[in-house]
Amino acid sequence: QVQLVESGGGLAQAGGSLRLSCAASGYTFGNYAMGWFRQAPGKEREIVAVVSSRGSGTYYAESVKGRFTISRDNAKNTMYLQMNSLKPDDTAVYYCARKSYGAMGNGPLNYDYWGQGTQVTVSS
Repeated sequence: QVQLVESGGGLAQAGGSLRLSCAASGYTFGNYAMGWFRQAPGKEREIVAVVSSRGSGTYYAESVKGRFTISRDNAKNTMYLQMNSLKPDDTAVYYCARKSYGAMGNGPLNYDYWGQGTQVTVSS
């Protein structure tokens, strides 16, 4: 069965860095695009970044562009999110998700499997 497991969340100070990982299993990882989402209390889940199946194409939300970097290692079935210059507004639960095969959009409905989430808290 498909499993996605996030790790690497925690507490950071504003201006600091964290690196999230998403370990995938139960399917051919290199055949699917992957995405990172986040959800803050009282807010809707929002896209953070997307990486294509081979890792050659990426997309970033405007709010994280220039600060976050998405990447993947298909040999290790793992996706990453390097988060630099963190801000208190980045505080949220971060989720990794598998993009449905053939899906074109980046909204949550275009993703079919989700991890359990990892908390990121940025203090000012």
